[in-house]
Amino acid sequence: MPKRLTEHPPLAEHGRSLASQRGVSRRAALFGTAGLAAAGAGAWWGWQRHASTEAVAGTSPAQPQGASPAQDPNVATGEPLPAGFWDVHFDTPQGTPFNWVGLQGKPLLLNFWATWCPPCVKEMPELDRFHREFSPAGWQVVGLAIDGPTPVKEFLTKVQVGFGVALAGFGGTELAQTLGNTAGGLPFTVLIDAQGRIRHRKMGATHFDELATLARAMAPA
Repeated sequence: MPKRLTEHPPLAEHGRSLASQRGVSRRAALFGTAGLAAAGAGAWWGWQRHASTEAVAGTSPAQPQGASPAQDPNVATGEPLPAGFWDVHFDTPQGTPFNWVGLQGKPLLLNFWATWCPPCVKEMPELDRFHREFSPAGWQVVGLAIDGPTPVKEFLTKVQVGFGVALAGFGGTELAQTLGNTAGGLPFTVLIDAQGRIRHRKMGATHFDELATLARAMAPA
């Protein structure tokens, strides 16, 4: 079942628990990374958190019966990116600066995930397939890890992906909120067009067919 950001369950994949291997040291690393991410983002990200306490994390908000697609919280018909979106700084799991501003001008799939989130782990191959099949059309895929460098590096040695991964730490939850993640859960995926407009958001695990359909619908006529 998809997980809320405030939970830190062990990674159930690959026959062992990452969390049980690290204990207190992992938590210290995570919160250290969170502090760095929040500081790098600056005061722009300092806004009041308003995550719903009744929403089930990792599930899309239910669309009211009879609601039009424009009222669907997953559909964002050309919403502009929040001010300062391209001003934040992230590192790669290897500790080098991630080329965030270099993502501008092309369609972007942004996925918020963590190693301790089972549905995040499950959808990784789906995201990687999307990257392989749609990158020739200009699509970029980035996984923003709400996690620390050590668990992410260890995870990526077992589940190898071709798309870019950056460390957002727990400060990345604020970025997710500005993009519409009001439930405060993971995984959370946002599709952004080449003009920098939010076109779709998804709370909960996604899959290749769903992403491919959305990407084709966003393609210029």
